[in-house]
Amino acid sequence: MGSTPETATAGTIDHDVFARLFTVLRIFTGLVWLSNALAKVFNKASYDLGFFSFSLVDTGSARSILTGAASHTDIRPLGAFYQNLVLSNWGFWGVFLTLAELAVGIGLVLGVASRLAAIGGLLLIGPVWIMLWNTNLYLWQYPAEDLLPLILLAIAPAGRCFGLDEKLVARWGRRWPF
Repeated sequence: MGSTPETATAGTIDHDVFARLFTVLRIFTGLVWLSNALAKVFNKASYDLGFFSFSLVDTGSARSILTGAASHTDIRPLGAFYQNLVLSNWGFWGVFLTLAELAVGIGLVLGVASRLAAIGGLLLIGPVWIMLWNTNLYLWQYPAEDLLPLILLAIAPAGRCFGLDEKLVARWGRRWPF
């Protein structure tokens, strides 16, 4: 499967190495989404392990982020959509967000429908990033943490290496699009 010394070209990356690197990106990104989903399930955002402390995005934090984004955006139709539909019906949308993040996280960690999971993550985080364009946040906050990894994972079939997509593509062949 890998290249041999006779077929390898200097300066190229072996296909197997490239696939394994995408596997690491897929699993890491999936763990980020899964941990934030679990923070919503257990309604716990802050953790202090003594030697290490961190925060995740629970349901209340997510609502605050969306409220701030929707009220400060210059893209009025998008802000109105979030204010009038999502935030005013937060009971439903909070559960939807939790389930969607669980699906994205599990899909990426297990490598099942990994491209679809990445697209789902983009659909969740993309509008928020767009609404926050004019808020003077750190420029690379959402692109580096969420958008670029998800775009790459939506393009590359990363679940086909050490993921369940590998088994599904063997079963379904070209009909398995993920």
